[in-house]
Amino acid sequence: MTKIIFDIETSGLDWEKFDAEQQKYLLKFSQTEEEIANAKEQLALHAVTAEVVCVGMFNPDTGKGAVYYRAGDNKEEEFTENNILYSAGSEREILEKFWANIKNYRQFITFNGRAFDCPFLLIRSAILGVKATKNLMPYRYAADAHVDLLEQFTFHGAVRKFNLDFYCKAFGIASPKSGGINGHDVPDYFRAGKILAIAKYCAGDLAATKELYERWQKTIGS
Repeated sequence: MTKIIFDIETSGLDWEKFDAEQQKYLLKFSQTEEEIANAKEQLALHAVTAEVVCVGMFNPDTGKGAVYYRAGDNKEEEFTENNILYSAGSEREILEKFWANIKNYRQFITFNGRAFDCPFLLIRSAILGVKATKNLMPYRYAADAHVDLLEQFTFHGAVRKFNLDFYCKAFGIASPKSGGINGHDVPDYFRAGKILAIAKYCAGDLAATKELYERWQKTIGS
């Protein structure tokens, strides 16, 4: 096995889980109600203020993958749909499944993984005491271990970056955001118990990333 695509979805921790000093720190630049609400929405972006909701993995060579997502109140049974295995568990369990699988691949592919997914997974794993099995932050300017498509399409920050939805539309690829859910909706869906919807949205991100990767590989990749 040589390469794997992965993507994560996250949700901010409950506000009540932060003590008074933490809340004060998180809101120190927020004055208005709108600024306070925005600060709370930003919790999902940081590993010390958020949790992993699901991790998706997809092998572009075999066309098969898995999405490990957070279990709800009831025990969810594993099932396969469109060559994607859906498997539920606690945050610790889905991280353990991720690390057990990622170690088998030489190269991993992400969209904005270096700035978000990779450090998020490493920090959450450290917080929960889950051992990492692979270096997710290798040398930035070589794509032999990590192909971060956002880094590739911006030539490591030389040109403006756009989100996954924008790149998909520019390349004529079906966008996962067209299904009625996007990354900003994930915390609300998670709190509402719509966890499987998040998992399938993550699978859509994997498919879009695969299409973008294949375009990159044929044109500017090596």
